Amino acid sequence: MKLIKLWIPILSASLLMVGCVTQQTAPVIKQPVKEVKKPIKHTPPPKKDIKLKEVEDTNFSSEYMYPETKSKKEKPVAVAKVDSTETTVPEPSSSKMGKNECISMIGQAKFDKYTQMLGNEASAIKRCQMLKAM
Repeated sequence: MKLIKLWIPILSASLLMVGCVTQQTAPVIKQPVKEVKKPIKHTPPPKKDIKLKEVEDTNFSSEYMYPETKSKKEKPVAVAKVDSTETTVPEPSSSKMGKNECISMIGQAKFDKYTQMLGNEASAIKRCQMLKAM
């Protein structure tokens, strides 16, 4: 019984050593690389005789290259002046905002833009309320 117990580890160790020592793959033999020449395709000559034109670089115009933008200039919004004699406390802003308050906050041009973009004035006023909340 002792002999069988010793025989199994000795056999497995010898198989492991034999497997590691022997070479399992054949060596790779490299062959020289052969160059393959591809035939060159020649394009046919053009049918027309092409004559190159001279380029004149004396006609450079900065007005043409860098034109001034002709965009509409925004009109300044008239700001209401507050009399210094009046000592009224401003009311806390309510959740409702009127058209005039919205225009005074963002300007007539942006109000018109929002009205056109969103479809109606009520939506533009709602947009003003969101901007004010931020």
